[in-house]
Amino acid sequence: LLTIQEHFGQELKGRKLVYMGDARYNMGNSLMIGCAKMGMHFVACAPKAYFPSQELIDTCQAIAAETGAVLEFIEDPLVATRDAHVLYTDVWVSMGEPDEVWESRIRELTPYRITTALMQNAGDACVFMHCLPAIRGQEVSAEVIDGPQSVIYDEAENRLHAQKAIMATLMG
Repeated sequence: LLTIQEHFGQELKGRKLVYMGDARYNMGNSLMIGCAKMGMHFVACAPKAYFPSQELIDTCQAIAAETGAVLEFIEDPLVATRDAHVLYTDVWVSMGEPDEVWESRIRELTPYRITTALMQNAGDACVFMHCLPAIRGQEVSAEVIDGPQSVIYDEAENRLHAQKAIMATLMG
């Protein structure tokens, strides 16, 4: 969220963040919670089987009712990414998962790869974010992750300083 503020200004309310891919786990869940608390417009774009749990959606909808956030769950990437401020993704398969998980997940999520066409659909002001490490050509094209709209290294730098601050607080 700090990186988004750096690129768009202090006001996060109403900014549209689209999380592409497997939104059932830590990154999709954390971003949905953060966006709900900040009054942002959060979109999970994935096949329905990859949407967050209904329990977490309900919790975030209650938060959104207080903050003015909008939460959407859309299967069509062109609809989801229209007029977005941020397109965000993460790796689709974690290390140690069986080969059959890799094959099926990649097949099911390939339509949700962030490409130049999706960035253009979102608009010139849209930025690309990824928590890293990334697999170029899988969840994001090389042209996007290495392109001018990518702010992945700003995000990584911000995460580094935040983690150092947490460690300093805990050690002090």
